[in-house]
Amino acid sequence: MGANTSHVSDLSDNPSLRALVGTESISENDPFWNQLISFTFISPTSSSLLLLSPQVENNPRTGNFGALVRIFLGRTKELKISTECQDQLFIWQAHNALFMIRCLLKVFIREMSEEELHLQFSYQERAPGSCGETSSEDLLEELLSNLIHLIVEVPMLDITYSILFEAVTTLLVFFSYQLFHKDILRDGLIYQHIMKGRCLSLTSRLVKTLLYNFIRQEKCPPPTHIFEPKAEGGLLYGLASGVASGLWSVFTLGGAGSKAGIDQEHNPLPLSNQSLLLLLVLANLTDGPDWPNPYRQAITCFRNTQDTSSLSVEQPHTFQINFNSLYTALCEQQRSDQATLLLYTLLHQNTNMRTYMLSRTDMDNLVMPILEILYHVEDRNSHHVYMALIILLILTEDDAFNRSIHEVVLKNVSWYTERTLTEISLGSLLILVVIRTIQFNMTRTRDKYLHTNCLAALANMSAQFRCLHQYAAQRIISLFALLSKKHNKVLEQATQSLRGRQGDNTALPDYAQDLNVIEEVIRMMLEIINSCLSNSLHHNPNLVYALLYKRELFEQFRTHPSFQDIMQNLDTVIGFFSQRLEQAGSDLSVERVQEVIMKGAQALPTDRLKKFPELKFKYVEEDQPEDFFIPYVWSLVFNSGVGLHWSPHGIELFSMDSG
Repeated sequence: MGANTSHVSDLSDNPSLRALVGTESISENDPFWNQLISFTFISPTSSSLLLLSPQVENNPRTGNFGALVRIFLGRTKELKISTECQDQLFIWQAHNALFMIRCLLKVFIREMSEEELHLQFSYQERAPGSCGETSSEDLLEELLSNLIHLIVEVPMLDITYSILFEAVTTLLVFFSYQLFHKDILRDGLIYQHIMKGRCLSLTSRLVKTLLYNFIRQEKCPPPTHIFEPKAEGGLLYGLASGVASGLWSVFTLGGAGSKAGIDQEHNPLPLSNQSLLLLLVLANLTDGPDWPNPYRQAITCFRNTQDTSSLSVEQPHTFQINFNSLYTALCEQQRSDQATLLLYTLLHQNTNMRTYMLSRTDMDNLVMPILEILYHVEDRNSHHVYMALIILLILTEDDAFNRSIHEVVLKNVSWYTERTLTEISLGSLLILVVIRTIQFNMTRTRDKYLHTNCLAALANMSAQFRCLHQYAAQRIISLFALLSKKHNKVLEQATQSLRGRQGDNTALPDYAQDLNVIEEVIRMMLEIINSCLSNSLHHNPNLVYALLYKRELFEQFRTHPSFQDIMQNLDTVIGFFSQRLEQAGSDLSVERVQEVIMKGAQALPTDRLKKFPELKFKYVEEDQPEDFFIPYVWSLVFNSGVGLHWSPHGIELFSMDSG
C-alpha cells in the first residue's frame, strides 16, 4: 500500500494492514497512518478486508482501530475547506480512511456483539504520543455524528462523490446488525446515538439530503474527472488516480445486480441507490421505548418548497423540498423495489405529498410504471407486486383520480403484449392489468391478500368507470366466467367427496372453506359490475354488450342465497336490453346492437335499479408493520447495495430465497 497498487489477493500479506490489525499499538502521530491511507486498490469492495478477520480479535487491545477513526475524524474537520480548495489528495485520503473503517466495521458487526464493538471505540490504553482531542467514550457517537455532518454539509462534486458515497454506505453498515438477528432490533447503542443525542438535530437535513441524492440520480464520475494527473513526479496524485480507477470499476461492475460487460447507461447510480436504501432503513427503524423515530417523522411531514405557509411547531423535523423534482424522480425510477417502496411510504404517510401527486395532470407518468410492474408479475418478487398494488389501492381511494384516469388516452402501449392496444384510456388499462393480476394469482400463487387488494382497487373505481374499452369490458366478464367455472368445480369436488365418504369419520378436505373464498370473490365481482351499472350505465355500453353476450353465466347465481339481492339489478339490466334487442329484430350486426344499447341506456329509468351502499375500501397498514417492512428493506440492501457483499451464511433476518 502506498507506492504500489494493491490487488485483493495481496491483502493478507500487506505489511501495513498486518500492522493495523496486529498486536502493537501505533501512535496517531506515526507516519504509518499517512502511508496507510494513501493506498490504491484495483477492486476495493467491502469484502476485501474480510481476509483480515482472523486477526481482528487483537485490535481492541491495541486501540489501533480507534486511532484510525481519530485520523479520519481529524480530516473531516477540514473537508469543506479541502473541497473549496480542490484539494483532491486530502479528500481521497479521508475517503480511504473511511473505506477501511467501513470494511473493518463490517467484519466487527458480523463477528461481535454491540458491546464488543463498543470496545473497539472505547479502549482507553493508548500508545505514547496519541492525540486526546476526542474523548474515547464519545468516539462512536462522534463518528456517527461526523458521517451525518459530512453527508449534509459537503457539496456533491466529482471530487467528493466517492467520500459521500462511502459515508452513506458506512451508516448502512452500522445498522447491519439487523441482518444477523431474526427478531426485529428495537434498541441498542447505535440506535440511541442515531435517534437521540447530537445526531437528532441533523434529522431533517439528513432526510432532505438523502432525498435530493435520490432525485439527482448522479452517475459516478469517471476517474479522469476525479483526479487530473499532476505534472512531473506527482506520485501520490498518480496513485490516487489509480484508486479512482479501481473504485470506478467497482461502482460500474461490482454493484449488486450489475454484470461485467453491460453498457454504461445500465450501470447503477451508486450514491443515489445507496442514499435511497439508507433512507428506507432509517424510515423503518422502530420507535424507541420512550421516543418516536425522528426520521419517520421527517418523512411524514416534509412540504413543498412552493408551500409558503408557516411551519408547524408541532412537527420538529419538518423541512421543504421540491415536490416536482421528487415526483419526476419517482416516475422515472419505479423499476426498482426501493423506489416503489419510497413511493408507497410517501403516499401512505405524507399527506402533503399525496395531495400533490393526486393533483398532477400527468398521473399517467406515475401510474404506467406501476402497471408495468404488475403486468410482469411473473418476473417480480411478491413484495414488489404487493407494494405496486397497494399504491394503486391508495390512489383509487380518491374519486377525482378515478374520474381523471378515464380521460387520459394512451396510444400503443408497447409492453402490453397480449393484445394490440392502439388507443385505450388509462382507466381501462388499469382494469385490464388488475384483472390479469387476479387471474395470475388464481392459477399460480393463490394468495388471498393479493386477491383482496386487487378487488378493493376495482371496487373503489367501479362507480367512476367511464367509456370502458371493449377489451376491458370483456375481461371483466371473462374473469367472472373463470370464477364461475372454479366455483362449479369446487362444488362438484365437495359433493363427490361427501358421497364417497358416507359413514367414514375421517376428516374431509376443507372444500367448504375454498367454496366460501370463491363465493366472496364472486360476490365482490357482482358488486363491482352492479356499481358500474347503477352509477354510470349510460357511459359504458361496452360493458352492457359484454354482459348480454355472456348472460347465461349469471343464470346459476340468480337463486343462490348469497347473490340474490345483488342479482336483481343485473337481471333488470339484462331483461331490459334483451327485450329491446328482440324488438329491433333478428340477425343484428354488432354496430346495430351497440346502437340499440346506446339508445336503451338513455331510456332506462334509474329508479328501476336498487341502490346499494357505495363500494369504498381504504388501505390500512397491519399491526406491527415492521415485521414485514424491516426484513423487506434489508433484503433490498443485501441484494441491491452497491459494493456491499455479505456472505449469505449467518443471515437470520430473512430466508435467502425470499431475499
